[in-house]
Amino acid sequence: MTTEPYSIRLATPEDIPAALEMKLRAWEETYSAQRPASFFENARASLEKQADWWTRGLAQGAELWIATTADGEVVGVAGGGPASDDDADTGISIELQLLYVLALAHGTGLGARLLETVLGQRDAVLWVLENNPRAQAFYAKQGFVADGRVEALLDDWAGLNEVRMVRRGGTRG
Repeated sequence: MTTEPYSIRLATPEDIPAALEMKLRAWEETYSAQRPASFFENARASLEKQADWWTRGLAQGAELWIATTADGEVVGVAGGGPASDDDADTGISIELQLLYVLALAHGTGLGARLLETVLGQRDAVLWVLENNPRAQAFYAKQGFVADGRVEALLDDWAGLNEVRMVRRGGTRG
């Protein structure tokens, strides 16, 4: 019998600091060539404020899923929710709002397991950085297709674009 190297469960308020630290590590691994060091310094400086926001979200019914190693280290996070009004034209009501896995877990199937946990086989929409071919290929493997909509990001993410991807019919590539 094969044991999965990572467990997936709903996050509790106590998990939020570790989940945010993990998300920041994933950002550093993925976006360091696209964002200046100050971007990550600012993100680190705002972790406490982010933790408060996420904790309030959990209290209001939001679901955040975390993946942990046997010793409890958070190596992945994922969450979804209602699609934004900007995505009403798709007719899809759920959005994958975040999915991050540390590089040490790339290629293990953990990302697919997290995505399945959050979305199941439902139709869904997501936004991914235009200059993130690894993530786009992953989502394409999970049945998502870029629909041609591209949006410029603002504030700390200014200068980058996001591509919208949709999955219909619960299909996988």
